[in-house]
Amino acid sequence: MSIAENTTDAFRVDTEWHDDAAILTVVGELDLATAPILQDAVDAVRTTASSALIIDLTGVDFLASAGMTVLVTSHQAVGDDVAFAVVARGAATARPLQLVGLDETFPVLDTREAALAAVTTSGSPVDDLA
Repeated sequence: MSIAENTTDAFRVDTEWHDDAAILTVVGELDLATAPILQDAVDAVRTTASSALIIDLTGVDFLASAGMTVLVTSHQAVGDDVAFAVVARGAATARPLQLVGLDETFPVLDTREAALAAVTTSGSPVDDLA
């Protein structure tokens, strides 16, 4: 497992590797100003993460539409060959994703452990595991 980081004073994206699965842990407010930082982190790992990409939003205290757009474009960018999941819980992250129906577009799980288990035990994308 290795860790890399993209950051500003109030926002950061940490990257962890579990074999060939990438976990991006987002901390801070994910809005119009910070969404490009997450997009850069996704772009940096997208070609290397050959089995799974997990975006962990449990450290996010505000999720704007710009952040949701990054999630959608990331899901589309990894294609059908890479499992994709988002970790979100609570009013700041899971609720907005549910309200706009994104939990039906890609899996939204309560914990990082659940997301890792889902993407590593399936052996294929977890689109049906929401």
